[in-house]
Amino acid sequence: MTQAVITATGLFTPPESIDNAALVASFNTWVDAENARHAEAIARGEREPLAHSSEAFILKASGIESRYVMEASGILDPARMRPRIEERDNAALSLQAEMGLAAARQALEQAAIRADQLDLIIVACSNLQRPYPAVAVELQAALGAGGYAFDMNVACSSATFAIDMATNAIRAGSLERVLVVNPEICSAHLDFRDRDSHFIFGDACTAVLLEADHLAREREHFTVLGTRLTTRFSNAIRNNFGFLNRLADSSADDKLFVQEGRKVFKEVCPMVAELILEHLESQSLTGESVTRLWLHQANRHMNDLIARRVLGREVSEHEAPIILDRYANTSSAGSIIALHLHRDDLEEGDVGVVCSFGAGYSAGSVILRKGNAC
Repeated sequence: MTQAVITATGLFTPPESIDNAALVASFNTWVDAENARHAEAIARGEREPLAHSSEAFILKASGIESRYVMEASGILDPARMRPRIEERDNAALSLQAEMGLAAARQALEQAAIRADQLDLIIVACSNLQRPYPAVAVELQAALGAGGYAFDMNVACSSATFAIDMATNAIRAGSLERVLVVNPEICSAHLDFRDRDSHFIFGDACTAVLLEADHLAREREHFTVLGTRLTTRFSNAIRNNFGFLNRLADSSADDKLFVQEGRKVFKEVCPMVAELILEHLESQSLTGESVTRLWLHQANRHMNDLIARRVLGREVSEHEAPIILDRYANTSSAGSIIALHLHRDDLEEGDVGVVCSFGAGYSAGSVILRKGNAC
């Protein structure tokens, strides 16, 4: 049977970054202004004063120290607190296609193949900047790629779900080369005035090239041993922004990212650990078989707990690398950034797991072996 193999990855890192100190300074300036504006109501006990954020709080809660963003000045402006990203003319390349182009070209160059040799491009991410035309089709045109293209959204699990689709198509013999691209502009859906979440997200774009194994025997690659997906409905992570918003008279403040963090931690961690362990068992593998875990980079504590449950012991950063300290949560791109930056040291035959998890709930597991399947 034809096997799907990953032959290359690409990464676009935005040019600007914000460390915790700068983010906290901006947030606290806004808090002071809001508390001053509502001082009388606060004094009467009609309103609770807003609390400051701090670098220590952010680091303890998440493990995040900084984040890359597409535009920093608007986020750090206490009068604005959202990125300044201008709408582009329809004739211009969209921002997500521009990000995707950079990551895609890096992956194609790494694999030494041309864009016109691609059969499919999937743009998979947590938020798409428009419903249509598809960003994937725009990226296909910008690359000069062959085949066809489409967009998909499974929130933070978008990359692993797209890899599953690509793997199945290659195994079925209908396609030979698929490029999965994940342009995440998470800073645009984050409420920078919410103390519990203002530090969580960053921006980035990744690309993963999957090919039929007979096309890549002489090149370094990772064989996809298996993929497994799961979904379970929950309101604990939600974003209600959508095309119906303009029809309603309500001005509810829930059109950006919101979550019940403690509930998410309690419910998602065991779900993901169980998914990975059952998936490994289906491939006659155990936690002891795994050399590397490329986990979703949302929260350091979640990754540590899931890694311990999968491997059955304390885990080093060598075994479960962390990139969220400097990238923050980049939604579907996070586990792929970890794969991109922490795969070259693996030996032939080593097994690794790419796993993403998030809103939905959704989770995807991809088991890889360095080199051929056997």
